[in-house]
Amino acid sequence: MKIAFFDTKPYDKPSFEKFGAEKGIKFKYYETKLNEDTVDLANGYDGVCVFVNDTVNAKVIDRLCEMGVKVIALRCAGFNNVDMKHAYGRIHVLRVPAYSPYAVAEHAMAMLLTSIRRIHKAYIRTRDFNFSLAGMTGFDLYGKTVGVIGTGRIGRVFIDICRGFGMKVLAYDKYPAEGLDNGDTVRYVTLDELFENSDIISLHCPLTEDTYHIIGEDTLAKCKKGVVIINTSRGALVDAETLLAGIKSRKVGAACLDVYEEESDFFFEDFSGHIIEDDILARLISMPNVIVTSHQAFLTEEALYNIAETTVNNLVGFFENSQCPNELCYRSGTAEDCKSGKCF
Repeated sequence: MKIAFFDTKPYDKPSFEKFGAEKGIKFKYYETKLNEDTVDLANGYDGVCVFVNDTVNAKVIDRLCEMGVKVIALRCAGFNNVDMKHAYGRIHVLRVPAYSPYAVAEHAMAMLLTSIRRIHKAYIRTRDFNFSLAGMTGFDLYGKTVGVIGTGRIGRVFIDICRGFGMKVLAYDKYPAEGLDNGDTVRYVTLDELFENSDIISLHCPLTEDTYHIIGEDTLAKCKKGVVIINTSRGALVDAETLLAGIKSRKVGAACLDVYEEESDFFFEDFSGHIIEDDILARLISMPNVIVTSHQAFLTEEALYNIAETTVNNLVGFFENSQCPNELCYRSGTAEDCKSGKCF
């Protein structure tokens, strides 16, 4: 079994080499992202392995099918970069629905603490032997209300962390988790109530038509003045231009962003010697109350191990048993299943 592995980073290889060798899978690693210009690199391979910033649109899917590629293996949970409706009936799409939820949830809390306690500023100051505390005043998390949008595995771990700090939780999910709402410290509420009453809002939901720009002009207007926004899920959940305007108007007190709407042009690469042409990203990074990390919330040894193991098992299950429980688009489904969303 030969798999073309796109958007390769040094930290990807150890775990995939380990599990691939155990299962007889040979990976060919390409540093380039998969897109219309690079898709021919997959010629002669049984499948492709892609990540969040690879482009798997209709043209890429058609070309993969022409070359006899049978499967697209996502090494991530999100699949908004794949044209799923076009993939239906043409090619199998597998994903990693869950890996270490602690990695992302802990990163979200780390960013929040760094921001509100000015740890990033203190680190820079003390390296210059500046021990002044001017401008370093933060606030307690204890007793604050956090709104959590999305209560899947990551969202629930984040809620547990918040409860450990003595915070009150307002949760929203289209499909509420059974037993999570205790009627006291954790309550499911409407989105409007969450926006109106949360001191901090953390996003842990997938990117869909319903959640696109869930933090936008209308919703931000409903929020408390000084609200803190955390996004470790998908960049397009937040309207970056609206967020920037909210920061400038002091409506948003702070923003912690591990993802960005146009991140595919920049994240995971070194642009330290270049001028960033994305004015919104440049201005966000320049703000003293904004922390941006380069989509690294997933990046722990445990998560990388989980991702590689699940991806390899997905491929083995598909090629050896013709089925995989983590398949998104079932070619054996019906057109009605695809239209209703049942096939992914």
